[in-house]
Amino acid sequence: MRDTEGEGAGGPAATEDLLYDVIRRLWPLHRTVVRAVERELADTGMTAGEHALLDALRTEGPRTVPQLARSMGLDRQPVQRWVNHAAELGLVVTAPNPAHRRSPLIRLTGEGTAAIRGVQQFEATELRQRLADLPAEDVRTALHVLDRLGEEFRHPANGSRVQREETDSQGSRDSRGSEGSNGSNRRHGNAEGHDDRPAPPPLMHKGRSGE
Repeated sequence: MRDTEGEGAGGPAATEDLLYDVIRRLWPLHRTVVRAVERELADTGMTAGEHALLDALRTEGPRTVPQLARSMGLDRQPVQRWVNHAAELGLVVTAPNPAHRRSPLIRLTGEGTAAIRGVQQFEATELRQRLADLPAEDVRTALHVLDRLGEEFRHPANGSRVQREETDSQGSRDSRGSEGSNGSNRRHGNAEGHDDRPAPPPLMHKGRSGE
């Protein structure tokens, strides 16, 4: 990191330092949120990853496992495990996919919708109580910064995958890369090499339609 001594406050180096500080906090924050969610879920049979899975399905509607993996920024294998366990708990079911016969849609059951809604109502109450002094505009700014960081790092982190997707769009995907396969294509790994770590479950929700 560049030495900022002598440079004006608010200059480029100051912004870079602040961005480094944001990035440094992401992994500890991820782990803290996961641990908190795991405690909340202790009596439900769900894991933090399955919480994130159900949240994605509630937000986006029925999706295939590859689509869920892409939206969660994870490999297919851990997402498939979460789907399998959630199905055992009666929280999700598979449904035929008109767009891809070999890759079924995953959708919430009534029990799954009730489960994720109940957890998120509790989380929303906790957030209101603990972060009542945090202005909404600050939260919007944080979201904007995190979105920009994600956009700017996505291509360097996943350059080879971008090339494969471009090839796929031209119809030259091989059998291992097809959406319905069990191949090992990865959207991107993580710096630690732990591809099946739980996705950081979203904790702020205002209720969504289309459940």
